[in-house]
Amino acid sequence: MRLKRFEIAAVFAILAAIGFTFFISRAQPELSERLIRLHVVANSDSSLDQRVKLEVRDRLLEKAETLLGGVDDRQRAAEILLSHSDDLEQAANAVCYPYGYTAAVSVDREFFSTRTYDTFSLPAGQYEALRVTLGQGEGHNWWCVIFPPLCEAAAEEDFIQAGLTPEQADWITEKSTGYKVKFKAVEIYEEIKHFLRENF
Repeated sequence: MRLKRFEIAAVFAILAAIGFTFFISRAQPELSERLIRLHVVANSDSSLDQRVKLEVRDRLLEKAETLLGGVDDRQRAAEILLSHSDDLEQAANAVCYPYGYTAAVSVDREFFSTRTYDTFSLPAGQYEALRVTLGQGEGHNWWCVIFPPLCEAAAEEDFIQAGLTPEQADWITEKSTGYKVKFKAVEIYEEIKHFLRENF
């Protein structure tokens, strides 16, 4: 009887591990397919360059609000940002020029580690991103979600209105069971994938 109980427990443990691995392998990619992140890299960590970084952020968020108004599809949003990357770069440069450097803007998939914002967190993994590198790009970064527009503090209802499922909204706003364990598991899984992709 003890052996049977052990065997049953082992089977359940294996099934649980398989289920958890399945969750990990699907959760982040499904989430990333709904989002575009904004990644602004400062010229340096000087107080002036950090202030410029935030000025560029504000200018680009204003431009993005105009460009993406009414857009409800992530792929379409990425296409619009890409087709207007020169305009976005000019907007960033209008801020940077007085300080003696320029900005470089690109739209591409980029690896992000786990990030916590005011009211939500996003797991590590590959995301479509509008990347803005200012000058030498040697300063601290600034991140947010530019599509859907979630750079301001957001409630669970905002995520659902933005196109996320209720489960995804619960997950990133810390309402799901085992939130921290799941995020750590996803982070490890995605970092291993990123390492293998970059080195092999």
